Amino acid sequence: MFAWFKAWRRQFGAAVVSDGAGVTARKPHHGADGFRNNYPHSQPGGRDFFRWRWDAWRNQHPRRPEHGYKLPRAQPRLEFLQQNRERTTVTWVGHSTILLQLGGLNILTDPVLGARASPLLFAGPKRFSAPGLTLEQLPHIDLVLVSHNHYDHLDEFSVRRLQRQPGGAPRFVVPLGLRNWFVRRGMHDTVELDWWDAHAFNGLAVHFVPAQHWSSRTLADRNQSLWGGFVVDGVDFRFYFAGDSGYSKDFHDIGQRFPGIDLAALPIGAYQPRWFMRSQHVDPAEAVQALLDLGAEQAFAIHWGCFELTDEPLDQPPRDLALALNEAEVEAERFFVMRIGETRCY
Repeated sequence: MFAWFKAWRRQFGAAVVSDGAGVTARKPHHGADGFRNNYPHSQPGGRDFFRWRWDAWRNQHPRRPEHGYKLPRAQPRLEFLQQNRERTTVTWVGHSTILLQLGGLNILTDPVLGARASPLLFAGPKRFSAPGLTLEQLPHIDLVLVSHNHYDHLDEFSVRRLQRQPGGAPRFVVPLGLRNWFVRRGMHDTVELDWWDAHAFNGLAVHFVPAQHWSSRTLADRNQSLWGGFVVDGVDFRFYFAGDSGYSKDFHDIGQRFPGIDLAALPIGAYQPRWFMRSQHVDPAEAVQALLDLGAEQAFAIHWGCFELTDEPLDQPPRDLALALNEAEVEAERFFVMRIGETRCY
């Protein structure tokens, strides 16, 4: 039965799309068994995973500070964020969750505001830093952007709560192959995009762009939905959200297609050990190179300080970023680190 299902997916599944004229065509990143990267790296396999976990256990990684983590926090500007409809602002809620206020709209990326990045309430990576804003403190969210389906980027508890927010549900924009997950949970106002597709929303243009990564939410759905980042264009502000990505030429391609990025949100955490993580997560030095490839005016650091996903301590990425910026002779303010809950205005 399972073999028959896999054969059906190869023939009719997510990798085959319609061109709108009744003719099916296969794009280069649409493989026979699912989606694939534009610039494939060698991917670690099952044995590599168990080797990594064994090494981490044996060497007691990550090694936490003796007196626990002291992660930087800011007092959130709740009244301002609730009332603001004019200023462009960016607030780091934590990990890859960002509140972007642009064009009078409230946009939330990769909503994960629960206690764990896991399908289980009692197991899986737990949160070490509370969100900068709770779900109740967020202003009414108009648009939610989801980069991919990993549990540290898509939390069912959070999106269900957003669906029930006072004032009406937001629109969800998700990668190709992921809309049905939302629809099955009653979130019918969901738009799915392929790489380089665009969606117009109340004066904004939302573009879905490639990343070097993968997707999976169960043991049977690896790469059956796409992954990527977003470029959000307002009248006079261009924002790029990378989601999760290893280093690849995709950053250069995005910068060529979307010159003049004002602000980029780039991941800097979950990168050790490099032999295992290189193909899926940039390290801080590669994040600096991604900034240069994009040609962005500024970037800020995301995907750190929340969940212990890999071998480096939660507070290590900003230190490695500072070293990488110095090595690349890039000013620190061009690639800055925000406090959890901090808001910057543009």
